[in-house]
Amino acid sequence: MVRRIESATRIPVPGGKVIDEYVGRVNSGDERLSVAHMIAPPGWEEPAQTPEFAEFTLVLRGMVRVEHEGGVVEASAGQAVVTEPGEKIRYGVGPEGAEYVAVCLPAFSPDTAHRDDQDREDQDRED
Repeated sequence: MVRRIESATRIPVPGGKVIDEYVGRVNSGDERLSVAHMIAPPGWEEPAQTPEFAEFTLVLRGMVRVEHEGGVVEASAGQAVVTEPGEKIRYGVGPEGAEYVAVCLPAFSPDTAHRDDQDREDQDRED
C-alpha cells in the first residue's frame, strides 16, 4: 500500500534540539524504521546510549560527532555516520550546531535507545 506522509510530528526533547519525525512509531505507526529531520543548537550533546537499532545519520549542515568505544567520528555536511545496534555511543554537534536526517532500523523508541540517563531514572524508580 502506498501512503503519503502529510507532515511530520514534532517530538519534544530537552536541550533545544528539534526532532521532526516523518516515518516511525509516533508519526506513521511504523516500527520497521524511522526517518527524522533534526536541528541541534550549537554545542548540543546527549547522554551516552546503547541502542538496539542501527542509525544512519546524513549531515545536511554543520558537524555531528559520535563518541564510541574506539574513539570519535565527526561528519560534516554531505557526509554520513552509521552506528550499529549494541554499540555504546554518544552524539554531539559542533559550535555552529547541526541539521541532519536520522534513519533508524528498526524504528527509534526511547525504550530501545537505552540512554544512560534513562537507565538511571529506571533504576531510581526500582530502588
